[in-house]
Amino acid sequence: MNVVLSLEGPNGAQAREVAYGTPLGEVLPREVGGLPVLAALANNDVVPLDGPVVLDATVRPLTLADEEGWQVYRRTLCFLLAKALHDDFPGVKCRVRQSFGHNALFWSWDVPSADRETKTAALRASLARLIEQDIPIVHRIVGYEQILRLFRESGQQDKANLLAHRNPPYLGLATCGEFYDLPQGVLATHAGAIGLFDLVPLRDGFVLEFPGVSTPTELDPMPPYNFLFEVYAEHLRWGEIIGIRNAGELNAAIADGSVLDVINTVEALHEKRLGSFADRIAAKVPRPHVVLVAGPSSAGKTTFAMRLCTYLRVIGLKPTLISTDNYFVGDTRNPRDEKGNLDYEHLDAVDRPRLNADLLRLLRGETIPLRKFDFRKHEGYDSAETLSLDAKLGVLVIEGIHALNPELTPDIPREEKFLIYVNALTQLAIDSHNRISTIDNRLLRRMVRDGQFRGRSPLDTLRLWPSVRAGEERWVFPFQHYADAVFNTALDYEIPVLKTLASPLLNQIKPAHPEYVIARRLSCFLQNFASMPMADVPTNSILREYLGASRLRY
Repeated sequence: MNVVLSLEGPNGAQAREVAYGTPLGEVLPREVGGLPVLAALANNDVVPLDGPVVLDATVRPLTLADEEGWQVYRRTLCFLLAKALHDDFPGVKCRVRQSFGHNALFWSWDVPSADRETKTAALRASLARLIEQDIPIVHRIVGYEQILRLFRESGQQDKANLLAHRNPPYLGLATCGEFYDLPQGVLATHAGAIGLFDLVPLRDGFVLEFPGVSTPTELDPMPPYNFLFEVYAEHLRWGEIIGIRNAGELNAAIADGSVLDVINTVEALHEKRLGSFADRIAAKVPRPHVVLVAGPSSAGKTTFAMRLCTYLRVIGLKPTLISTDNYFVGDTRNPRDEKGNLDYEHLDAVDRPRLNADLLRLLRGETIPLRKFDFRKHEGYDSAETLSLDAKLGVLVIEGIHALNPELTPDIPREEKFLIYVNALTQLAIDSHNRISTIDNRLLRRMVRDGQFRGRSPLDTLRLWPSVRAGEERWVFPFQHYADAVFNTALDYEIPVLKTLASPLLNQIKPAHPEYVIARRLSCFLQNFASMPMADVPTNSILREYLGASRLRY
């Protein structure tokens, strides 16, 4: 029995008939454009090169120059790092923490500070040796009881915990020598496919650096990190306090009911930090009359700004909230990207002349009509409501992705502003060497919100996401370092709640859609988590911005 493959390449697609069960790696080239082939995209699903061909498919080789190939590279590098730690540093606790830009990850480990530089060098050498030996990485299907036993016998309790609240008859296992892993996606089939990397000592750990999609043959310089590092560090400390550091621990808390204490604790942390931000604004001399709140899509800017207004009122100030989304110019005037698509992330998607004119009128004590935007009709309009600002105690709170960009409010002096950067920077991990992507977290939030409130299908959300991400890179992240303060909107319990609403949405995206590759990855990711009912979420939580039923008026 033969299978027909349509092999995509630089010269177009070519049909090829191969025997049923042939490993995909025997069909594809070893390199494309001078880069090793890491995996393949078959019918819009990422598959390993040792996977057998069992059905007709359209197949494209993936390299580091592809987004999906880059994810395979990063995932495989972390897998090999975990093997090096397991083989050569037994008993040393090491855990992936947060990303540094796109092409670096920070890891913490419990080695004495005096030994960190030499230990990092030794770990770098161990990882390089695995790559030089080009040892095979094998994808296998293993029975549930066997895989659970392997993890327990090898001391990988964090992976065993992932299975405590699941009961599939078998699972995919990645093996490399005597090291086993429950992979969170496809890996390369041999260590030699990984080339460039580095380990750099930093604080109580090290940074694992790797190439990017646009720079596959070089390492990017490390971006500024100090201000975000402290935000992560605080969130990590809270993770240790509440005992929820990975998916297995969160699932256990859901099963025994103690997750309600987790919810109360992390929500109380938000309350505490909101109060401290209001105090900082009031104490600044001279007191700023404009507070600008920015962050990437679905970071929780709107709810944060609304709750901040509440805390400003508690200390005697009189805030007025404005969302720059209400100043969108609409589709007829909206800029387009290089492909001719509407670019909603562009600075000029905001009617800046109108926005600045309204802000100056408010600061002069005038009353203006409340500007609103209809997201279903994609039109802005002046509502019957009005806005004004108290002359003595008034504070303008402005939220939007461009709020930290000086070009948004050029007529307001810097000393009049207090800048806040907001993002969902979760400390929760899947296990010791598989982190939860803050980007994926935000995408799940956005997909749920778009379906609930913006009349957008999950397929449309995924189609728009690359443009959103490109806009963040251009218009949000370059300005985050201007912030006077950073607020972390991540909630350690949110993925199980989002799963309840997101999983049915992801199931609407079929293999024929190019976006299926993302939907498939997110669906597999959500399998690591138990589900939680939306009713457990407090009605003033930032998460309600996406779920609905909030006590706040949006």
